[in-house]
Amino acid sequence: MDILTSLEPFHFLRPAWLWLLIPAGFLIGSVYQRSDSLRAWRKVIAPHLLQHLLLHEGGEAGHWRPVYMLGIGWLAGILALAGPSWQMQPAPFSEDQSAMFIIVKVTPDMLAQDIQPSRLQRSVLKIHDLPALTKDVRTGLIAYAGSAHLVLPLTSDAGIIDDFAAALEPAAMPLVGDEPAAAIALANQRIKDAAVPGSIVLITDAINPSQIAALGEIRKQGGVEVHILAMAAGAEVIPPPGSYPAPALNMDSLREAARAMGGTVTTVTADKRDVEDLSASIERSISQAPESEGRQWRDAGYYLLPLLALVMLSFFRRGGSVAVE
Repeated sequence: MDILTSLEPFHFLRPAWLWLLIPAGFLIGSVYQRSDSLRAWRKVIAPHLLQHLLLHEGGEAGHWRPVYMLGIGWLAGILALAGPSWQMQPAPFSEDQSAMFIIVKVTPDMLAQDIQPSRLQRSVLKIHDLPALTKDVRTGLIAYAGSAHLVLPLTSDAGIIDDFAAALEPAAMPLVGDEPAAAIALANQRIKDAAVPGSIVLITDAINPSQIAALGEIRKQGGVEVHILAMAAGAEVIPPPGSYPAPALNMDSLREAARAMGGTVTTVTADKRDVEDLSASIERSISQAPESEGRQWRDAGYYLLPLLALVMLSFFRRGGSVAVE
């Protein structure tokens, strides 16, 4: 029973390779028929007579044909490629690495100057400060407007993050709109692919209430905690002349979104208090990540390689070749 219990999570990491079993089966069957030296005689001699004409009873039925080894080799090779797995293992570098995705809203509203020099430019400054306070955390960058786009995959190079963040502008976004749920789904998928504990920072000035249900659903499906950096000033702040018109800070909607995503809301400050608070929230999220995060499935296909090597060795002996006509 213990063996059966341990094999309950058995699955294939790359199941698409199993489709090769179909053409392999047809080809092995064809080779088997062609390798039967009695095939031609069976067409002209009745089976009950043929067995009495053979020098050894049963003909070649008792011999281990090379085609058998070919079939075993192909089966072992296909199963190895499919990646059988039933155990988890720590992901490489998971002991001292975790992941953080910074998601920044890049819409015309972010050009408002109620936050100096603008909401978007201040976001870039905060993106510069945040990785410096989160040690041993690889950082990725995602921008969104009407669609979400991976700007930079997970990296430990803070300098390149600054360069890519500084280049963000609303004119570069292909679709107009406000779709934070798409950006958060993309970040969650990237963290899942990295197989490390992770957290998400969402830099935005507002969240459309129509998005909150989608944000909550992502969290219910196993999404990591999302912490919001509110990049907007209150109604008491009067933007300078020429500023892009944008709604003032609405903390109620941001708190509702943060609750749906299991995170927190931090208001932007002129100093580093905001990123310090975010850093503490990120460290808490990562430390409380489920045990399965930071682990990945062990590929047991490598265990089949010795068997495949032995099968291949058998074809180097005399009479071990298989011909396909």
